[in-house]
Amino acid sequence: MAGASVHGHWSGRLAFMFAAIGSAVGLGNIWRFPYVTGTSGGGAFVLIYIACLALVALPILIAEIAIGRKGQRSAVNSFRDVAKAEGRSELWRYVGWLGVIAAFMLLTFYSVIAGWAMSYFTDTVMGNLTAISESTSAPRFNALLADPLRLAIWHGIFMGITVFIVARGIQGGLEKAVTFMMPALFAILAFLVVYSAINGDFMAGVKFMFAVDFSKITTKVVIAAVGQAFFSLSLASGIMATYGAYLPRDVNIPRAAVIITLADTGVALLAGLAIFPLVFLHGLAPASGPGLIFVTLPLAFADMTGGMIFGGLFFLLLVFAAMTSSISLLEPIVSYLEEHHGWKRARMAMVSGFICWTIGLTTVLSFNVLKGYNPLGMFAQFQGKTIFALTDYTVSNIMLPVGGLLIAIFAGWFVGKKTLSVELDWHDGVLFEIWRLLLRVVAPIALIVVFYNLITS
Repeated sequence: MAGASVHGHWSGRLAFMFAAIGSAVGLGNIWRFPYVTGTSGGGAFVLIYIACLALVALPILIAEIAIGRKGQRSAVNSFRDVAKAEGRSELWRYVGWLGVIAAFMLLTFYSVIAGWAMSYFTDTVMGNLTAISESTSAPRFNALLADPLRLAIWHGIFMGITVFIVARGIQGGLEKAVTFMMPALFAILAFLVVYSAINGDFMAGVKFMFAVDFSKITTKVVIAAVGQAFFSLSLASGIMATYGAYLPRDVNIPRAAVIITLADTGVALLAGLAIFPLVFLHGLAPASGPGLIFVTLPLAFADMTGGMIFGGLFFLLLVFAAMTSSISLLEPIVSYLEEHHGWKRARMAMVSGFICWTIGLTTVLSFNVLKGYNPLGMFAQFQGKTIFALTDYTVSNIMLPVGGLLIAIFAGWFVGKKTLSVELDWHDGVLFEIWRLLLRVVAPIALIVVFYNLITS
């Protein structure tokens, strides 16, 4: 096993925390969480989501970071090298491969959604949304989706910025970007929550998010909550294993993982508190789907004094959140190529980014030219799912949870107890044993039950 990372390290603990939180905090929190909450029962979904984070996602997050730091290489090679050191089959490297492929698939449509945010940011600061109304907001958003050229251009601009940052390396690119973006993201979000609390129907938003109607807890809601937990924390996508490989030895992994999870959950809840009060203020449906924040929030910004500034800040927040995650999605791919090819990092980033952009055009076309095309429509479970919806569903509800299950099994049953305790520097025997119990038993059983219901539903 390599004794040191061939890719370099974060300059310190704070840089890693910003990067890991930035990876977790993204469109999954600010775009996906509100609309999935809206379509999945409100408070019932939030309750299951938080339970999934605590009992399933957090134990796996700790394990994935530990494997990365132990291996000191890309996700694929870290799983291979740790397995080899433990006397296990090198086939465990395919857990890393599953993560890298999932990250790549995520980025192909993630960049398209981020392009929506960039488009709305420019429209807002240019004053193009000041006269928007309830009768024109949805048609305006639909017009954006119906224009494949416009979507492809914004998709390309966003991917280009992502490639530029990743090409500059760990400390010169990733670290500098997240060190600036993450504080700005938290400041903007806090400001918007305060505004929403003062001017929106705040109590209606709070009630919708936290009043639990247990009758709404269904198999579909549980599956959505598990998928959201993995999507939001960037689990099993190779990201945390890759970032773990760049992690200095003086960083306590369990403590860092708890902070990452709390920050990620806090941002998701704050995003809901910023958005839902405005949704209810305008009498709009919280179950509006993926376009929720693009249809609803421009109405609020149009009504408020200084709306151009506030709207610009919100969509800038969305762009920042997307960017901190997109660079982490591209990094596992570049990290692996950096170990296996003689290319310069910049060239690998550009080639990977271009391939990702090209595949992402299928998501672009899913909203217009291929809107009526349902590749797996012959199966009842996938009826009505476009290429975009199918990709999102496959990655979030199948690939990431399957990867999480395999990580839990590998770290819990195939990596030695002593290896893990040393890597985690976990001297509290009780907490360590609780973590191992969650990793070895609770998380696998929970995920297997979810998969069973997913298959049989």
